[in-house]
Amino acid sequence: MAAAPDVFAHLERWEKSLNMARAALMPPADADQPTSTERVALVKWLEGRLAAIDCSKHARPGHPTIRRLNRVEYRNTIRDLVGVDFDVTSSFPADDVGYGFDNIGDVLTLPPALVEQYLKAAESIVAQALADDAIRKRLFRLSPGEPKAGIGAARAILRRFASRAFRRPVGDQELHRLVRLAVQAKQSGMSNEASLGVAFQAVLISPRFLFRFESDPASGDGDGIRALDDWEVATRLSYFLWSTMPDDELFRLAREGTLRSPDLLRAQVRRMLADPKSNALVRNFGGQWLTLRRLESFQPDAKQFGSFDRKLRDAMLQETFLLIRTILDENRSVLEFLTADYTFVNERLAKHYGISGVRGDSFRRVKLDGRRRGVATHASILAVTSNPTRTSPVKRGKWIMETLLGTPPPPPPAAAPLADDKDGELLGTLRERMEQHRSNPECATCHVQMDAIGFGLENFDVVGRWREKDGRFPIDPSGSLPGNVAFRGPAEL
Repeated sequence: MAAAPDVFAHLERWEKSLNMARAALMPPADADQPTSTERVALVKWLEGRLAAIDCSKHARPGHPTIRRLNRVEYRNTIRDLVGVDFDVTSSFPADDVGYGFDNIGDVLTLPPALVEQYLKAAESIVAQALADDAIRKRLFRLSPGEPKAGIGAARAILRRFASRAFRRPVGDQELHRLVRLAVQAKQSGMSNEASLGVAFQAVLISPRFLFRFESDPASGDGDGIRALDDWEVATRLSYFLWSTMPDDELFRLAREGTLRSPDLLRAQVRRMLADPKSNALVRNFGGQWLTLRRLESFQPDAKQFGSFDRKLRDAMLQETFLLIRTILDENRSVLEFLTADYTFVNERLAKHYGISGVRGDSFRRVKLDGRRRGVATHASILAVTSNPTRTSPVKRGKWIMETLLGTPPPPPPAAAPLADDKDGELLGTLRERMEQHRSNPECATCHVQMDAIGFGLENFDVVGRWREKDGRFPIDPSGSLPGNVAFRGPAEL
């Protein structure tokens, strides 16, 4: 029997074994199977070994990653720092994506072309700010007791701006360089405001603004581990929940050194989730986790699905965003992503679903009938897991396993053929054609897991409408999950 330290050394393998045992995917289907009692005992034993690990003695936080602001974060940060709504989509290239998300530090590189675009953006943003009376007054305001003119005033203005931009107090040397830059601009004949604008531009192209830094532990630290400081906690919170810089409240608590207090931290998270800016969490994290961004480029076959238009696409997205928002706001169980017996529709989406009594563009909460349950039966998800001309049980099954259950199927063997049926060799209903494809031993390993789940959603067409037939063939939405758990239709699934 392995000791706890051995478990920790191979933690990922143990966790994967537990997930496979829970899902009845281990042992393989062609091997001798344990009884239900034996499987429960195995799961409990694995859970016990993992629970026995004292994480305080086996800390493994990893090295801090330098994270460049992605396009959404840059736009939001400029909005909150300067007050300018800057169009990032026409100015910057799309961010690289890693593991399904566009804020992964390891893939957000800084190519030379982007550096040039940051320079142009800084010039444009500062020019817009100086041309706006309200923004200009806010940027150049001075607090009581601060110098009203001269270098002292410039230092106070730049200290406040740079500290907010860098998301921690600006160092004396950095501040001195910014002041000197403004003085040189003034000596060249620029006005006071224009010379400070030059220093503002320097702040906006500084790595301290464009990247989120967390320093490594000091070399003298015995275990090489340190706690995040309050400024780093504030920044992590704000960019996770808001996709933007900390607000004045977070800055104040970081300055006081009290933000890491568990009670205060909990209160701040609740405050931030109640703020409208937390819609960024719903749309950015939720939208990428559930792959909703794919819906923007999804275009079903116009001949078969002529009713699909921009209004319907937007309504599909809003339905899913509102479910995420509700689960957050009402502190509901995460299992409701699978089981929710309610949803949100406006007249356009209600008509699409066959729900009566809904009028107007406003969304309202409605009780679902037995056909739909949870996010997997939302039209948004059913569309992004379909092909333009037909549904895809494989994509739908893979999406549920990977996105909702966290148990992605193994990659297909190199020799496995694609199920594209280009030569028309596969006949019958889609289910029958998929079963013919799965009869190939090279294909069965992956598809036996994915297809059963996907077949349970076959009553929904490419755009998420209910149907009883696929063309002229009746649909068979039955299946069996690992562990011989039978179901029929999406609700039972």
